[in-house]
Amino acid sequence: MRVGVLALQGAFREHRKALSECGVDSALIKKPGQLAGISALIIPGGESTTIGKLLKEFGLLGPIKKMGEEGLPIFGTCAGMILLAKDIADSQQPRLGLMDIAVERNAFGRQVESFEADTDVPDLGPKPFRTVFIRAPYILSVKSGVEVLARYDSKIIFARQGKFLAAAFHPELTGDLRVHRYFLKNCI
Repeated sequence: MRVGVLALQGAFREHRKALSECGVDSALIKKPGQLAGISALIIPGGESTTIGKLLKEFGLLGPIKKMGEEGLPIFGTCAGMILLAKDIADSQQPRLGLMDIAVERNAFGRQVESFEADTDVPDLGPKPFRTVFIRAPYILSVKSGVEVLARYDSKIIFARQGKFLAAAFHPELTGDLRVHRYFLKNCI
């Protein structure tokens, strides 16, 4: 198995390190030709509008969307979650639109209001997961077929729809591999 990590912006190195620690081979994805042979894809955080524009500019938006529609497992964190969403409040930005979720960008506040919290995620076990929120979005609503995996302060921050996984937080910054292992076990 080889998992691609979109490397246009964000903490792609940290995701790659987490995959390595899980014993999984990975590849950085910057061009359409690099998508060949991957079993799954991780879209890291960053600035969703910028990543969306770069996906279009580098010819990746269409191929990734098609691969997702054909069953490629995709895990999006923070901006990656926004790009997976079908609906983004007050935005027409480029997106993959693969998950039946509506999201709010920068919903927890500006950069200076970034924070960490211990969050209960039952599917990860009894120990709380340290969630890192950096200009984080959250999920406003989900449609049928979307499983809510965690909430923070009643807001949806972690969800799964089939082979798609979306997190408003940054698990790659914690050193805790449970979210990456969850993706590898339950989505691929």
